[in-house]
Amino acid sequence: MPVSYSRDLRERVIMACVAKEGSQRQLAQRFKISLSFVRNLLRQYRTNGQIEAKRRGGYQKPTIQNEDLSIIQSLVEEKNDLLLRELCVGVARRRHRYAERTGISVSITTMHRAVEKLGLRVKKKSLCQRARYPTSARVKA
Repeated sequence: MPVSYSRDLRERVIMACVAKEGSQRQLAQRFKISLSFVRNLLRQYRTNGQIEAKRRGGYQKPTIQNEDLSIIQSLVEEKNDLLLRELCVGVARRRHRYAERTGISVSITTMHRAVEKLGLRVKKKSLCQRARYPTSARVKA
């Protein structure tokens, strides 16, 4: 995985540019870095005075937090044959079951991850259910 340039190199590029020791292209060749890096570094330095590397990637918090799993558990206990999409969106009432309780709207994939985390299983569809709900699986406690 690529690594950010060191703070020392960044400082030397900035100092060379401030001292007008050459054009951006010449500085890029001198320090053996790309011209776009020099441009971006100078732009960052001019706008906010920082030369540190920007934060790279990282862990993204799950949409459904552990505290909210109990809400899903209670929804399944109320009616244990709900489809995943019915957990997200109440089909008959056109209301978001999970969203109306938490204020967070989630996708079917996100709901499936939460159901798996709870240790619940997705019930297979019978032939008559396939005709009524062609693309979803049922949740079983």
